[in-house]
Amino acid sequence: MSTSDAQHSADLNAQTVSAIAHLARLSLNDTQSAEYAQSLNKILGMMESLKEINTDGVEPLKSPFDNPQPLRVDEVSESNHREEYQAVAPAVEAGLYLVPRVIE
Repeated sequence: MSTSDAQHSADLNAQTVSAIAHLARLSLNDTQSAEYAQSLNKILGMMESLKEINTDGVEPLKSPFDNPQPLRVDEVSESNHREEYQAVAPAVEAGLYLVPRVIE
């Protein structure tokens, strides 16, 4: 186990994972809690190693592709069918659907 893994093994343990699982209403047994703790600590260790990478002078990446994404022409391709759709609605007023009050 590397020093990074040792540092993070103290961060999350099976008991912590079990407590979080309880709060999330997830059912985990002791074996699963230990496995998830180990897996999560590996992820945290990887995140720590990413923090150490020098990114000075690196421009943010806008897209992984060399060419920009082509945009479609912004034109109306369909007519308005609101009246047809609202004709079968139980209650409509001023172009809006009326529904029963949910929160009082």
